[in-house]
Amino acid sequence: MKKVLVVDDQPDIRKLLCMTLEDDFEVLLASNGVQALDIAKTHQPFAILLDIMMPGDMDGIGVLNSVKSSPELKHIRVAMVTARGQQEDLKTGQNYGADAYFVKPFSPLQILAWLHDEVDFQLQSNAG
Repeated sequence: MKKVLVVDDQPDIRKLLCMTLEDDFEVLLASNGVQALDIAKTHQPFAILLDIMMPGDMDGIGVLNSVKSSPELKHIRVAMVTARGQQEDLKTGQNYGADAYFVKPFSPLQILAWLHDEVDFQLQSNAG
């Protein structure tokens, strides 16, 4: 079973994504960026669903940059799942190598479809 790492400092978001994904994927959870990188290195997930705004030493962009610049991690698909939905935010995600960008409130089913390669949501948001 493929592994998906969900990284968000909000327990409700982690719980929602876990409930959405647990039938199809092994779900790994992290609440901050440092923990996320440790889990990614240890478990080599298929994909990471990553919040941008997190407390601590490393936000989501820092994690994204670390993953995409690491030879052993750069193959991992990374989707930003964030409240930051301005065009500038989308460009930042793209510049750092995000494979997809979902703006909160997001559709868990859209994320599931993206993970199953049924839909390509590369750097699109539901923001008008």
